[in-house]
Amino acid sequence: MARLTSDLPRRRFLKTAVALGGASALSACVGRFDSEPVPTGDPNAKPTSQHAWRGYIRQDEHGNSKLPRHQILLYVDFDGEGPPSSEMRSTLSEVLGTLDRSYEWSSRGLLFSVAYSLSYFERFDEPLPDSIDLPQPTALSPFESPTFDTQDAVIHLASDRADIVLEADAALRGEREDANGESVTARITDIATVDSRRTGFIGAGLPAENQDAAGIPDSEPVPEDSPLFMGFKAGFQGNQASEAHVTFDDGPFAGGTTKVIANLRQRLDDWYGEQSYDQRVTELFSPGHTEEGLVEGVGANLGGDSGIDQFVDRIEADAEQYGRVGHAQKAARGNRDENGEVKLLRRHFESTDDIGSDQRVASLHFPTLQRGISDFEEVRRAMNGTDLPDVTPAIRQRVNNGILEYIFVRRRGYFLVPPRRYRSLPTSRPDA
Repeated sequence: MARLTSDLPRRRFLKTAVALGGASALSACVGRFDSEPVPTGDPNAKPTSQHAWRGYIRQDEHGNSKLPRHQILLYVDFDGEGPPSSEMRSTLSEVLGTLDRSYEWSSRGLLFSVAYSLSYFERFDEPLPDSIDLPQPTALSPFESPTFDTQDAVIHLASDRADIVLEADAALRGEREDANGESVTARITDIATVDSRRTGFIGAGLPAENQDAAGIPDSEPVPEDSPLFMGFKAGFQGNQASEAHVTFDDGPFAGGTTKVIANLRQRLDDWYGEQSYDQRVTELFSPGHTEEGLVEGVGANLGGDSGIDQFVDRIEADAEQYGRVGHAQKAARGNRDENGEVKLLRRHFESTDDIGSDQRVASLHFPTLQRGISDFEEVRRAMNGTDLPDVTPAIRQRVNNGILEYIFVRRRGYFLVPPRRYRSLPTSRPDA
């Protein structure tokens, strides 16, 4: 991992500070850049859903969400076995309350959530309600063997400001006595062990400035205006589920949702070195996008909708005619419910973490929100395209089959994001 030095460009410096973490990184970050005062929070002004971010982040002129630029994932295991004590619950409530008071609920302040795994809920004698679709994570293709994240919980921190996520992270892990002037009286490390700390970034300029990582050619091909390493925009509003659609309407966890977080390694040497721009458009979107010249540059001209729906039904014909199909084209086959509504809300961001080592490796953290984990699994299996090699020998399991040749699932975890009222160590039956 890169060291924090004064000669790094600004965006690279901020990303590196977040990746390194700790009090020294925060001090260097704050000391190098003058920042506006951090807006403080009003706990009573927070939405009922922890995943309610859409109304509190920036949008572009087409209504596409611009996710917070700096993000941290803390995977934690709570102390002891069996149900957590009331004292532990009170401690976590105070920990999260400190963040509520310290920072405005927005991307210029801090957005955060706590999500719990099935392993956590197995601490209780009573199982989760049958309406909650939360299994243990599993492999979803014949060609992957990920490590499964079954830690008790994951805390997700996000802000447009690197100094804020760094300060909140340090406060949670017992490395600060205050957060934006608010006294820190409890820490997550008082009741849990941080098993894994992962970081990432998203937004135009950040991938280009951080492309000196394993998996990206030395020619530095990532466009300056791309928000992601693969060189194109993603997360178009017209191809995303709404927050309301992924939220539980009723039951004890009404106002909550489920969350999948996968980590994918990216190997983009062939993506940029062997594929032309048109071939990259074809494999990311669809052959029709290339044939009709729909994509310009990083795809900002697409506005608020990638236009993928019109090419879903012709995927087998495209396979026969062009000998390759698009990633979005495949995934969309499984990403619509019986009413034609998109099922997943994707909130992915880039990283150069190599979990467990000091290397810089191009990877993607891929959080999705959906009502049930089976929704995610259906989309992922559609994305696998295991049926398409039967259509034409030009398509193989990974080759010419969307972007499978360039991404490799390393980790996957499944979680329940309870509503805010039950975010602190909920029982499996919080209404009982």
